[in-house]
Amino acid sequence: MNWSFEWLLGWRYTSVSRGAHKNRFISFISILSMIGIILGVAALIIVLSVMNGFQKEVREKMLSVIPHIQVYAAPNTPEGWEQPLSQLIAKNPQVQGVAPYMSSQSIILHQGDMLGVKVEGIDPTQENQVSDVGKKLIAGGLDGLEDGSFNIVLGVELARTLGLQTGPNQFDLGKEVTLLAPEANVTVAGMMPRMREFKVVGIVSSGHFEIDNSFAYIHVGDATRLFRDGNRGLRVKVNDMEQAQKVGMQIETAAEKGGFHVLSRDWTTINPAWFSAVKTEKTMMTIILLIITIVAGFNLVSMLVMTVNEKQADIAILRTQGASRRSIMKIFMIQGALIGGLGTLMGVALGILVAANIGSIVAGVEHLLGFELLPKGVYFINRMPSDIRWQEVVTIALVSFGLSLLATIYPSRKAAAVEPARALRYE
Repeated sequence: MNWSFEWLLGWRYTSVSRGAHKNRFISFISILSMIGIILGVAALIIVLSVMNGFQKEVREKMLSVIPHIQVYAAPNTPEGWEQPLSQLIAKNPQVQGVAPYMSSQSIILHQGDMLGVKVEGIDPTQENQVSDVGKKLIAGGLDGLEDGSFNIVLGVELARTLGLQTGPNQFDLGKEVTLLAPEANVTVAGMMPRMREFKVVGIVSSGHFEIDNSFAYIHVGDATRLFRDGNRGLRVKVNDMEQAQKVGMQIETAAEKGGFHVLSRDWTTINPAWFSAVKTEKTMMTIILLIITIVAGFNLVSMLVMTVNEKQADIAILRTQGASRRSIMKIFMIQGALIGGLGTLMGVALGILVAANIGSIVAGVEHLLGFELLPKGVYFINRMPSDIRWQEVVTIALVSFGLSLLATIYPSRKAAAVEPARALRYE
């Protein structure tokens, strides 16, 4: 083999290689260092993949029923602006569809139950251009939402809470519920609440617990009659959701040139708290798990320092045979790099293997323990998602290997500083 003597000695000194040195304690520390690197790298890949999967899963479920962009008029905008502005927005090449909407917070009443609900007024003939609400129905249909019919489609969890479920995926359609508007009517008898009875004609299941538990859909015309001060505007779907903010600004600019004063909100600002929380949690988890790899790096430093102390006689002999200080440093840097590199590769392999099968693993644990690890009411979804992003995997591997190389600097310099005469004095 045409290896340099630095590589040969570095491999021989590696305690996990064949022919390792006899100091069992140093060998034990070396193995612990490698295990720490393996666990740190694997944990980072697994946790980040799960968090990426969770973010992707929930975001897709949310955006299946929530628009990419909402456009609404500025104050004092004349009536009738929706139709001409809708035609103007549709000319943007990034826009897939446009539909009118009117939303408001309300209270829903049924057989003594009183729940808060967000009511979305939609046009069922155009809604399929901007969302998948029509595809998410498990009972009934959007065709029952006719203007003036005062019919309503409820989220599946909301329907269950109101006692409308009669069996597995079976619901008692035709029942009437009452919506209480936040505004009141002024009469000679004083302030009277504004309410209206609606007939349930459909049940929608988006797969997102929070939405299914608090959303209801009615015709936009009925919403206009019931809610005087609701949010009224246009829902817009774009080709690339990541470009929603940019397209929203383009819509505002085009509307301004067309004589309309409008404002826009993209999906990241419609639910800012949730997306900000996920980003913060991901950052903090990355920092916390990175500490595991850093601790393994400290173990690697300790192991190399003890190896240097044990091999001082070998180092002195090498120096007397003509080895330079740089060669001595290279030997111990190679030793540390081999341990760090092998630990990183094994950690990457373990992390990818577990992350790719995390759903089956969690399902097996749930079956074994007999309870649900991911309650829908807490985590929005009831299965463990995973999204392995190779750019993150490569970054984790490079950072881990870089920390391993940094850990070799001090012990290697200490080895290069050994004086042959002093080291051989008592040999």
